[in-house]
Amino acid sequence: MHTVFIAGSMNIKHLDPQVKERIANILSSNLSVVVGDADGADKSIQSYLLERDANNTTVYCSGPQPRNNLGNWPVRSVASKHEPGSRAFFTAKDIEMANAADYGLMIWDSKSTGTLSNVIELLNRKKKSVVFVNKKKQFITISDVSHLETLLMCMSDGARQMANDKIRLNKRIEALKFEQSQMF
Repeated sequence: MHTVFIAGSMNIKHLDPQVKERIANILSSNLSVVVGDADGADKSIQSYLLERDANNTTVYCSGPQPRNNLGNWPVRSVASKHEPGSRAFFTAKDIEMANAADYGLMIWDSKSTGTLSNVIELLNRKKKSVVFVNKKKQFITISDVSHLETLLMCMSDGARQMANDKIRLNKRIEALKFEQSQMF
């Protein structure tokens, strides 16, 4: 059975009907879902999964207890050596979800570095993701670095600089380009 990593930006509190439809399709295809425990999109995703009686769901958290587990689903607690509450602490669970998933569905506000990092983690593992760009109300499929660069055009210069500062975006893109060039 295939698994989909569904996540999104913390400042997205409500799922667009197009995203709900995509999640409903995932569930009707009997795919497993892994979702994080954060407020914002993760909590909204969990709420919709609960509404749809999504039994094939696992909640991932960094540390011993999830912040949110609305459906009382099985929990995969990920140990992190990083300072609790830090970006690196919470990134540990995201990396494990990228490892566990076959595909990703991301709901992005065009600036969240966490969601963008999830897309890159999936791409590093040669896994596709579909990103719903919330402000454009549009899905973009990411299966290689050129698609990622198209996605990045949705960012403002300031958001892109912040992503470069927080997650070393430019270095990660260069690493992806280098790896892709080695494949041909």
